[in-house]
Amino acid sequence: MRCYLRAFLLCTAFAFVSLLYVFTLEDSQGRGFGELTIPDGGSHDGGNVVRKSPGLAGREPPAEVDRCKSQSVSHWDPYWRPPADVCGLNCFLESSFRDRAGSKDEKRGDESSHLAVVACGPRLEETLTMLKSAVMFSKKPVKFYIFAEDQLHHSFRDALILKEVDSLLYVDTDVLFLQPVEDIWALLAQFNASQLAAMAPEHEEPRIGWYNRFARHPYYGQTGVNSGVMLMNMTRLRETFFKNDMTSIALKWSEMLMPLLHKYKLNITWGDQDLLNIIFHHNPESLYVFPCQWNYRPDHCVYGSNCQQAEEEGVFILHGNRGVYHNEKQPAFRAVYEAIKQFSFGDNMESSLLQPLEASLQTTGHSYCGRVSHLFTKRLKQRIASRHTDKMSTLKLELGITE
Repeated sequence: MRCYLRAFLLCTAFAFVSLLYVFTLEDSQGRGFGELTIPDGGSHDGGNVVRKSPGLAGREPPAEVDRCKSQSVSHWDPYWRPPADVCGLNCFLESSFRDRAGSKDEKRGDESSHLAVVACGPRLEETLTMLKSAVMFSKKPVKFYIFAEDQLHHSFRDALILKEVDSLLYVDTDVLFLQPVEDIWALLAQFNASQLAAMAPEHEEPRIGWYNRFARHPYYGQTGVNSGVMLMNMTRLRETFFKNDMTSIALKWSEMLMPLLHKYKLNITWGDQDLLNIIFHHNPESLYVFPCQWNYRPDHCVYGSNCQQAEEEGVFILHGNRGVYHNEKQPAFRAVYEAIKQFSFGDNMESSLLQPLEASLQTTGHSYCGRVSHLFTKRLKQRIASRHTDKMSTLKLELGITE
């Protein structure tokens, strides 16, 4: 919990103390990391998604500090920025702290999806595997915003301070995409006029829900929401005034977060996720809730299969929280992680990914999640079949064959 809480605090001061690593991934034809060029004083993105208002370009980089120093939040001034030696996960909140007056929702001028993730501590390998899963299935360009600690700088390329973006998809490092990124990105178009973020429920079954049984703070809906996959309209988030339980006056995101943390710091268990639940408890009209298949976790199968959408359509995003990719508690989750990690771009996806994965999953039938592991490969099979159909259609066109 401390790592997540530190991460939240780091995000509020990100403009002062941290670097952002940006990668532009090629589309499905390239299947590799594209070259990144950073124009002097300009945006890294030529499309209309990135807002052109002044950002942080030209600021002096912070001095070297000993990051991740152990320090309790109770020793920090809650109304000022945290110390520069704080690091951690879930830094998607930082952009909202740079208010801009008079901005409007902009039309998206390119087809790129914008995805943010944080690489902290030993999570480099997990982060790279997540990136691979995103590239493997997406047909359109994906632009990654990778927050990294100092010791991981050498593992990424070309640092760039984050410019404000119109929309962003945040994911934890322990997420694997089994569906193209652009498909969840398309949910932005389903937001109504008041919605500015989207998450999946923390639980579908109240009898096993954590928030409704143990939370000591307000939370969204009946069972709360999970922040491991979060789609955001950042323009709306920066400009909205939020109802809260600290004052009768609605506050902007940047005005609310630190006082909110100060009020609930003794009751927070899950860090930034708890704070988000508190915010959307008081502002439910601002949240779009997407189905559990977009954030499928062990809780959806260890207590019996309780994600109806996944049972019908398969798992779209696999979230291996609680370290299940790296232990033996949920072998079905680990099998998917290992299969994607071992897969090499350019290999045949059916013979080098699907077949080894299915063979590995067959050995997990003794576990609860292993009994529904066919849900993990359902979209992969459809994806491979679709690619085969596309290739055959292209071949027929080249040969001039008509039905």
